[in-house]
Amino acid sequence: MKTLNDFPTINERPPEGLKGDGGSYRVMIVDDSMFVAKQLGQILTSEGYEVIATAVDGKEGVDKYKELAPNIDLVTMDITMPRMDGITALEQIMAFDKNAKVVMVSALGKEELVKKSLLLGAKNYIIKPLDRKKVLERISTCLK
Repeated sequence: MKTLNDFPTINERPPEGLKGDGGSYRVMIVDDSMFVAKQLGQILTSEGYEVIATAVDGKEGVDKYKELAPNIDLVTMDITMPRMDGITALEQIMAFDKNAKVVMVSALGKEELVKKSLLLGAKNYIIKPLDRKKVLERISTCLK
């Protein structure tokens, strides 16, 4: 008769959000959509990432990044936001910390803005609506 030990579980692989030393990667989510920010947070925390801050626009994101650096491993940055858009915020974060790891989050149809952000230093991008597998894939490649 088969026992539970005969079936591999999803938990046998280490969570993607853990560093080699066992600590969690620290992430800040910058998005004006509370729904998207919450969804991203749930996807990341389910894999062991630690969401250390959220911001509702680029200005708040830049201010929080400066406050938390260097204790921040990655930023997810929406492109279209009020007060300060994600591209301007990306430029300011990269000017403050040339080694910052920023992943842009964009709706479909914003390819030109995504290209511009990659040229400005963004490490990758995620297209909305969010796909759990793609989110984790794109973020983990930036942190390796």
